[in-house]
Amino acid sequence: MRAYELIKETFCRKLYILIVHLSWLTLYGIFWWLFLPKVNEFGRFIFIWGGCFLALALSTGIFGDDISSGRICVLVTKPFRLGELYIYRLLGLSLQAAVHFILAWCVIFILNALMRTGSTDNLGLWLFASWLLFNTCAALSTSLSVVVGRAYNALLLLVVIITVFFVVSMMMVYLKQHSETEVLVSFISYACPPFKLLYKFACGEYGKYSLTVGRFSLAKSVACVVHSLILTVVYSVVGIVLLSRRQFSCGRD
Repeated sequence: MRAYELIKETFCRKLYILIVHLSWLTLYGIFWWLFLPKVNEFGRFIFIWGGCFLALALSTGIFGDDISSGRICVLVTKPFRLGELYIYRLLGLSLQAAVHFILAWCVIFILNALMRTGSTDNLGLWLFASWLLFNTCAALSTSLSVVVGRAYNALLLLVVIITVFFVVSMMMVYLKQHSETEVLVSFISYACPPFKLLYKFACGEYGKYSLTVGRFSLAKSVACVVHSLILTVVYSVVGIVLLSRRQFSCGRD
């Protein structure tokens, strides 16, 4: 019952959450309707907008608003442990994303059936990769929300992601021969949200040679999924530790 209450509270935390879901689903439909993209082209679009930007939008101020307004004191006085509060909030986000991507698949399936163009064969893999990316980004954003006031956690993470993307791009162009660059790129690839790994997974790069090295391709795909789940757990543990060490005030900041 406690889990249900917290997950439901995450779903109904703000009115704009419903607006975000409807806006994103409408955007998917408009993109498919206007551009008639190939599956991989649409997959890249939903991978970024659904996997990353949706996570930032839904996790905006998920703890920061409650801490800044003093509402967190009401939550912690109930028979909830702080770890439970964090886990069920994050689980609520993950369930929202699962429902969101199922609805996205339904929207594209209906549009594809009406227009009778293109194919949705590989769309499920892209949606699964987007859900994995969503969980990782949501966990990182939720942990940031514990220490960053109000809704600035999503903005901060967005700025960091964009900055890291451009820095790595510049380094790959101008400093690709330096060993330090390879170390930094490897660290970003494996310690930060796994954009690159999940992108390759969704593109099917780990399954191109399935007839000759099928078991190795399968092993790489499983390793990619497990790596994403491990990062989600690590980010969550950091957030739970930070939340447990916070001192809360009933007053509004």
